[in-house]
Amino acid sequence: MAYFEITNIDKTTQARVGRINTAHGVVNTPAFMPIGTKGAVKAITPQELKDNGADIILANTYHLWQRPGDDLIKRAGGLHKFMGWDGPILTDSGGFQVFSLAKTRKITEEGVNFRFDMDGRQELLSPEKSIDIQANLGSDIALILDSFPGYPFEYQKSEESVALTKRWAERAIKQHKKIMSHGKTVNPGQKLWGIVQGANFTELREQSARGMVELGFPGFAIGGVAVGESPEEMLKAVDKAVPYLPAEAPRHLLGVGKPQDIVEAVARGCDTFDCVIPTREARHGRLYIDGLTTLDIRLEKFREDFTPPDENCDCYMCRHFTKAYMRHLFAMAEPLAIRLFTMHNLMFYLKLMADIRRAISSGTFTDILQSYAAL
Repeated sequence: MAYFEITNIDKTTQARVGRINTAHGVVNTPAFMPIGTKGAVKAITPQELKDNGADIILANTYHLWQRPGDDLIKRAGGLHKFMGWDGPILTDSGGFQVFSLAKTRKITEEGVNFRFDMDGRQELLSPEKSIDIQANLGSDIALILDSFPGYPFEYQKSEESVALTKRWAERAIKQHKKIMSHGKTVNPGQKLWGIVQGANFTELREQSARGMVELGFPGFAIGGVAVGESPEEMLKAVDKAVPYLPAEAPRHLLGVGKPQDIVEAVARGCDTFDCVIPTREARHGRLYIDGLTTLDIRLEKFREDFTPPDENCDCYMCRHFTKAYMRHLFAMAEPLAIRLFTMHNLMFYLKLMADIRRAISSGTFTDILQSYAAL
């Protein structure tokens, strides 16, 4: 059985339907990964995720390393057992924290020196250490430690990050092979994916992609996007990376994104996605509804609105409660509101991915693409 199987390809775009065969089950692509940064998707249980159609979730290496510690999670039998999720897991390498925690870290050739926020201690996250942590977590897909400078894009800094990420990738592969060969992991079926950097510079994206392909990764992530640039610039970065990645390998677009962005990226050949948007918006009282309108339940106009939040949605909230009631719960800071909003938004995303897969298979994906382009 191939690691990645492509079952359908759209005739007019680069969209494709496939299956990633992992040690903990199949990921049907295109797929969205709910974010479980610290070992839990906020406000929702693993069973609810599964019931709503999630095949895979994402957890974060940096945060789990800091608390409760990857050694503890290994002793628990790995992250799957620790958090009660028996499906596939992808772990970010900690590379995003190299970007997001710029004020508390220092990058060197050896790795990234972080100052932990919980106790102020200094720790080095090297490419090898990132692999060690992810081996202890036992994720199905591990990512290499990468570096990217963020937005606005600058050529020299982007060029340096491409070169550094390649050197770190070579060290990560060596460490991963060593661990796998010695059986020092709770998941011997773990796969390591490379990350393509290069901002939106054509030659740098090509250089980075070719370098990752040469190293022989079974899958690839496109990084350094959704860091402040416009959607148009983000899609340009995708356009500049995808042509140099092998068709037979899955492609993950890191940190993306809004539903429109996902649809456009699927059309460009991306297979998997992760983003905090659906759960973050839920915590701020904003709901995705048909037509991609975002409903802000906090508005006064919903105080006496006794219609469902979304009449076309069959989630528990929309089948049982009204906008007025949900507005009341949110205003009173009732935890139930956040749980119901989270389930609704994640169902919206997961249903979108299922609709995309069906549309590609039936030859109607351009209808979805055109409907989102018109929004």
